[in-house]
Amino acid sequence: MTVVMQRYVLRLFMSIKYITANVMDRNNGRIVASASTVEHALKDGFECGRAGNAKAAAAVGEVLAMRLKVEGLHQGLGRGIHADVNKEIQKMGLKNSTKVWALVNALKNNGVKLVLTDGSDSGPSP
Repeated sequence: MTVVMQRYVLRLFMSIKYITANVMDRNNGRIVASASTVEHALKDGFECGRAGNAKAAAAVGEVLAMRLKVEGLHQGLGRGIHADVNKEIQKMGLKNSTKVWALVNALKNNGVKLVLTDGSDSGPSP
């Protein structure tokens, strides 16, 4: 039986209009917590419907952090939740990483234990 060392992984999906963040359990392929600007509760709180900017990303991070705490997973069962920020930025082809870092910082500021991999912990932190 193989145990995945990076069991919980943060995955991001960003477009001009929407931001979605999922935490996946790599042992069984399930999404254990999710937050998105598509949700009415979040979407209605943004000024002028701006659900794709850094403020919206931070709000998604805060909601995801709350949901992880409710599930008891904000500490990633001791090992943390792994995030490869550089990979996420490259995957989306973003020229500006402000939204990604806003979401990551919101998670950290709300008590989520993040393990930044692949050198992304030395990245810009607006």
